[in-house]
Amino acid sequence: MSKPNAAEVKAFLLGLQQQICASLERLDGKAKFISDSWVREEGGGGTSRVLTQGQVFEQAGVNFSHVTGAAMPASATAHRPELAGRSFEAMGVSLVIHPNNPYIPTTHANVRFFIAEKEGADPVWWFGGGFDLTPYYPFEEDVVAWHQSAKDLCEPFGKEVYPKYKKWCDEYFFLPHRNETRGVGGLFFDDLNEHGFDSSFAFMRAVGEGFVPAYAPIVERRKDTNYGERERDFQLYRRGRYVEFNLVYDRGTLFGLQTSGRTESILMSMPPLVRWQYAYTPEAGTPEAKLYSDFLTPRDWLA
Repeated sequence: MSKPNAAEVKAFLLGLQQQICASLERLDGKAKFISDSWVREEGGGGTSRVLTQGQVFEQAGVNFSHVTGAAMPASATAHRPELAGRSFEAMGVSLVIHPNNPYIPTTHANVRFFIAEKEGADPVWWFGGGFDLTPYYPFEEDVVAWHQSAKDLCEPFGKEVYPKYKKWCDEYFFLPHRNETRGVGGLFFDDLNEHGFDSSFAFMRAVGEGFVPAYAPIVERRKDTNYGERERDFQLYRRGRYVEFNLVYDRGTLFGLQTSGRTESILMSMPPLVRWQYAYTPEAGTPEAKLYSDFLTPRDWLA
């Protein structure tokens, strides 16, 4: 079994960040990413790249981070208590895109690598990541195409991979206090190491490189759709669900904050504008109601 190679993973992640930013700039056609590098006192650092006030994207952030520490934080050891007391190295690329047009879905993706070491013991390592889609005014053809892209990239790694990680995504991006999924899902995986480093790394690369080909066609189809104040208000209201999930449940947010990561970069996922409305219920028969009735419960989109 091949040994984990953190340097190789880091080189891939830095290239992936660059590729994704270049692709999003082409899609937007106007705005450019600004780059903001940072250093973490306890070890490591990263580069945040943020695009704002674009023609297509209101805000897009694509972060690379590589942090090290003497002990794993509580968010990481909660489900892996055997890691307590180990030093760690964590690196990843994480992105969130908030479009201007309510007919373009918000989206999130990340790929990451952890390795925890202790003198006299074998290193413990794993990959994680995935991508998910959060529409406001969904089109079934977009959701089907998104999941088909996810299934296609999983296929070389086994027939069971897409159903497993699709289900995990549905379960992970769920808001119990709202009893609804955050969106229409995609892929989510974590603790991936059972097939060895090379195979696990190959799958992580496939997910990272598969994001733009899955998302870009949806942007192209919807970016010129006309919308008004009603759609914009609903988009801002539904963005509140994004905030609720990221601040209450998201493992990555908790890990970043508990490891004294850079707050601006960790909270880059927050939408630039958002609103809450007390006891909102969409009117029956409206497109807004259709989101709740048809899209916010797990489905087999490829059936």
